[in-house]
Amino acid sequence: MASQPMLSSEARVPTATPRRFLAQLCKHFQHKLPVVLAEEHGQIEFQDGVCTLNADAETLVMRVTAGNEASLARLEDVVARHLGRFAFRDKPEILWQRPS
Repeated sequence: MASQPMLSSEARVPTATPRRFLAQLCKHFQHKLPVVLAEEHGQIEFQDGVCTLNADAETLVMRVTAGNEASLARLEDVVARHLGRFAFRDKPEILWQRPS
């Protein structure tokens, strides 16, 4: 039986402090989930998918992958809501883009 292809989406969030938000997201979730955290990279393993985070000087790139549409939409929502809480002063615009 062939495995189902993974679905993915990506949000590129301009911010003055991308590394700080990357670290906040990883540290928040590491209490309940497997997390890898480095200065410019992070990964959070959710039960139904994975979020990878990359930061450069001006942008936090968030990429979520999951096995089905419902899980992907849920991960987009969870990650975006948490970033929105951490970055409430910045009010980041989080637009998920699916590959075409």
